[in-house]
Amino acid sequence: MCTCLYVDGVTPPRDRAAGRRSNDRPSRPPNLQRRSQLAGEAAAAVAEVESALTVDPDPVAAAFFDVDNTVMQGASIFHLARGLHRREFFTTRDILGAAWKQAYFRIVGVEDPEHVADARASALAFIAGHTVSELESLGEEIFDESMAHRIWPGTRALAQLHLDQGQRVWLVTAAPIEIATIIARRLGLTGALGTVAEHVDGVYTGELVGEMLHGSAKAVAVQQLAERFGLDLARCSAYSDSYNDLPMLSIVGDPCAINPDTRLREHARREGWRIRDYRTGRKAARATMLTAALAGAAAGTVAAGTAIRRRLG
Repeated sequence: MCTCLYVDGVTPPRDRAAGRRSNDRPSRPPNLQRRSQLAGEAAAAVAEVESALTVDPDPVAAAFFDVDNTVMQGASIFHLARGLHRREFFTTRDILGAAWKQAYFRIVGVEDPEHVADARASALAFIAGHTVSELESLGEEIFDESMAHRIWPGTRALAQLHLDQGQRVWLVTAAPIEIATIIARRLGLTGALGTVAEHVDGVYTGELVGEMLHGSAKAVAVQQLAERFGLDLARCSAYSDSYNDLPMLSIVGDPCAINPDTRLREHARREGWRIRDYRTGRKAARATMLTAALAGAAAGTVAAGTAIRRRLG
């Protein structure tokens, strides 16, 4: 005689003599009410944790970031132009002279006002007649292929710190408002202030609305934004690499020099401002990089600029 042990929940073999299962037990109906209760408690617990982690918005503090060489390596206006050149917006001949300017900016990290003026003239020549929607669509593609991998991780982390404190974060740049808005959205920022080009019925006219958002114009834009949203500039922060942005840096309570040019670095040290430099090994490699950059320019590196500006407000 064999004694068999069955584990609870495992169906025993049929009793050959009786032709039926031995030790049949009635199945237990699922306790749906208990399961529903557990699901509700779990959902409430998750919501409670998320609520505890949520930071109350700070309505009077914000941060303002320059883009070129501050958020992104090199000039976004030139990365955009390179992508447009690949899509036959203009010819190689149009950008050969500007290639040196991009190489100079990328290596030396100093903006030249003449370069900026040239970028404006070049931009207006080749965007006239194109539509806003066309440039916005191409801008999305060009960001993915030419800009996303050039974002400085350190600067991105600084922007996130402000967001985590419930503060709004804007980009303030001479770059086209279309591409500035794309960068801000992709980085999860509040918005962007950028250069605006005139357009009628969605088609660019080849004229700017005012001037490029550069130098003192950035400070004016930030002040107007502060008035519109009730910001206290003494509690705001601003970040830039360029001495040209001194007006914007000087109107906030917490200025910070990011990858600064020589003049801005010296000024920041005198004033006791924060300085962050994410350009690893930059000085040691400068001569080699300059040579390589010029060689790349000769091979067709694009450095034309698009100066596009849409009205604020």
